Amino acid sequence: MVQSTSWEAQLQAASTKWEHLTLADDRMFGMVMEDNQICLEVLRRIFPQLNIQHVQQVETQKQVNTMLGVKAPRFDVYVRDDQKRTYILEMQVKNNHNLVSRALHYLDQADFELLKPGDDYKQFNDLPVYVVFFCDFDYYGLDFPDYSFDERCLRQLSLSSAPGRYKLFFNAKTSDFRDKIGLKGFLRLMYNERTPGDELAERIYEKMERIKRDPERRRIFMKYEMDLIDAKDEGVAIGLKNGEAIGLKKGRKQGRKQGIAQGRNEQQAKDILLMIKVLKNKHFSNKTIEHDLMSNYGLSRQEAQKYMQ
Repeated sequence: MVQSTSWEAQLQAASTKWEHLTLADDRMFGMVMEDNQICLEVLRRIFPQLNIQHVQQVETQKQVNTMLGVKAPRFDVYVRDDQKRTYILEMQVKNNHNLVSRALHYLDQADFELLKPGDDYKQFNDLPVYVVFFCDFDYYGLDFPDYSFDERCLRQLSLSSAPGRYKLFFNAKTSDFRDKIGLKGFLRLMYNERTPGDELAERIYEKMERIKRDPERRRIFMKYEMDLIDAKDEGVAIGLKNGEAIGLKKGRKQGRKQGIAQGRNEQQAKDILLMIKVLKNKHFSNKTIEHDLMSNYGLSRQEAQKYMQ
């Protein structure tokens, strides 16, 4: 009866989590951006100067084809428009103080998708790439609504060492959206706050509500959450058993309690690796596994990536 109650409580927790997903969840963000018209309007509000007419390719959780042995990122949303411009859109809810490095790596890896063997490097000039992070924190602490970067010569700003390569970091916590008022409704949805009169924000909110009512999407989400719980429980059970054995062996002089604690600490890495193995066997994406390692074990993204490697 206790086990049944526990399972029912876990199922209810997963159901509640589904009902309360916001745009800040990378899974919900991806499902929303699969709507080409919403994706197009978001891009238009980010880049009004580009006069974007159409989006021709929208992929979520895209794995890039990179060189063997090179860390390959997985993009939340990968978009190409009708002018051969590329946009990488990422939701970021935890500040691991590495966004600049990640953005540079994303730009490098995105280039693998653009040129084919034999192509001239000059073609990069005609294939712009924009990496955009939507953050629920102020990465630079200046209360700007956004921070935009390209690479220019310090002596002559008209000279660029990387034409067509741009990095943008949006700050959803800003107190003043200034000239980015068109994105206010979108960014406030990261906190599930609706902005009256913002047509795009209302369309996205309604889209999220339809997604939550979709039984197939809900089933996939619930299955993932319950599989994650099973994987974690399996890892914990094995970890406790092995941890007790290690702890008893090493901690007899200090006492059984101290020994078990020490054994558990030494076993944590094995628990995490076991969890990764179980989730990979269930065919979850690397991005999803990485996200759950961070959530369930309190790891930084860098620590989670080391375990994934």
